[in-house]
Amino acid sequence: MGSVAGANVTVIGEAMLELSRGDGDSWNLRYGGDVINTAIHLARSGDTVRLASALGADPMSADLCAAWEAEGVDTTLVLRAADRLPGLYAIETDATGERSFHYWRGEAAARRMFDLPGSADMVAQAAQSDLLYFSLITLAILPDEGREALLDLCAAVRANGGKVAFDGNYRARLWSDAATACHWRDRAIAVSDMGLPTLADEVEMGAADDAQDAAARWGAGEGREVVVKLGGEGALVDGTIVPIPQRVPVIDSSGAGDAFNGGYLHARLAGATPVDAALAGHRLAGWNIGRRGAIPVRDGDAPY
Repeated sequence: MGSVAGANVTVIGEAMLELSRGDGDSWNLRYGGDVINTAIHLARSGDTVRLASALGADPMSADLCAAWEAEGVDTTLVLRAADRLPGLYAIETDATGERSFHYWRGEAAARRMFDLPGSADMVAQAAQSDLLYFSLITLAILPDEGREALLDLCAAVRANGGKVAFDGNYRARLWSDAATACHWRDRAIAVSDMGLPTLADEVEMGAADDAQDAAARWGAGEGREVVVKLGGEGALVDGTIVPIPQRVPVIDSSGAGDAFNGGYLHARLAGATPVDAALAGHRLAGWNIGRRGAIPVRDGDAPY
């Protein structure tokens, strides 16, 4: 990507209330969602980042925006739907840090982000971004016309000289079938400059056999920057596996890929090579999984 001093980054997608608990713990109310997780990591790292989404006009939505603003994320592109509420998900982690999810998001405001008063202005401002970041979950929660609008926004960002980064975050329960998810994933890849797939997701979708296969299907070697996340095995970058520099005990694996993306994108915006950026992503993901929550409270060991 090269160094982009003072880059204007926009992340677009759904940000939700999060109920979480560890093995045997009581429930805790926080917030989460893949794009807001990455946005907060970018903001903590010093990047200029804003969230494009939609919430309700309720006190919980106001509290969410206040929490994100406190982390340094600009929420001026978060629209309000008076007749909707934010989505909610519950996440449990067992003694090994593995997760299980439950969702209440069918009527979430974010599903209407391209069909609200102010949507056209949101799109116009987001189109001026130096970097637009979204995920397959962003596409999953939108109706087809919203998906088309998002892909049109990607094209507009690129036409204006910006870049688009896309994370292939697959959640089977959000799609009618894997074939539909693959269709929209492929269309998103076509309008992206950078791909951040996870091998486990690609295998679950039936879209890849191994890391090299996934990278090829995402257009590596065709002018697109592709990093395949391999969990505990590291990441495939430019045909080479970049291993995790230091293994840590897994307390909570939620948000690990989002943290990797935040570390990687921040480093690339600062001019790091893809390999060095992957190492930065590993370090941030390692810090993240050693603590509770998709976005742990920042502490003195955080690699920001």
